[in-house]
Amino acid sequence: MATIRAYRPEDQSDLYRICLLTGDSGEDATAAYADPKLLGHVFAGPYGALQPDLAFVVEDGEGVGGYVLGALDTAAFEERLEKEWWPPLRARYTDPDGKPRDEMTADERMVWAIHHPSRTPAELLERYPSHLHIDILPRLQGTGNGAGLIRTLLTALGENGSRGVHLGVGARNVRAIGFYRHMGFEELAGEKWGLLFGMSL
Repeated sequence: MATIRAYRPEDQSDLYRICLLTGDSGEDATAAYADPKLLGHVFAGPYGALQPDLAFVVEDGEGVGGYVLGALDTAAFEERLEKEWWPPLRARYTDPDGKPRDEMTADERMVWAIHHPSRTPAELLERYPSHLHIDILPRLQGTGNGAGLIRTLLTALGENGSRGVHLGVGARNVRAIGFYRHMGFEELAGEKWGLLFGMSL
C-alpha cells in the first residue's frame, strides 16, 4: 500500500533521486549526467526549499517513490529563484555560455539553465498563475498514485486561491501526455521541446 503525505525536509534527497530516475522523458537519466544532482537542482530542489507547503510525496514500503511539486504564484516563485536559489548554484557551476547548444553535454545544458533560467510568459500566467511538476517511479505507476498526487495538489492550490495551473511535458513522454489529458488538463500549445497544458481551478 502506498500513501500520499506532505513533503518533509528529510525527503529532499528523494526528490533529487526520483528526478534523476525519471529525467529522460520519464525514463532513467542517470547515464546522461556526470553530476547526478543537476536535474534536481533545476526541477525539484527549489520546490522543497521555497514552496514546501505545495510539495507532496507518495510512499510505500520501499520508501518515497514519487512526488508532485507546485508553485502558487509562478512569477513570484521565479523571483525567489533569482534571489535565493540560483546564486549559490551559479557560484558552484561555471556558465558554459558561448558554447553552441548542440555541442553542450547534458550537464552543461543544465548548468546553462541555472545561469539563464527561462521566465514564464505573462499572458500564460494571467489564466494559469500556478505550475506543477510530477514524477513517479515505475513501481508506483498505473495504480492511481499519480492521480492522487495531482488531486492533492489541485485541492491545495484551490484552497490557496489559485485560478489555474500549467505544466510542461516532453514530446517523447507519451504516457505522461495521455495521463494529463485523462486528468482534464487542456493542451495549450506545442513547443519544440514538448507540450504545454493548463487547467482552470
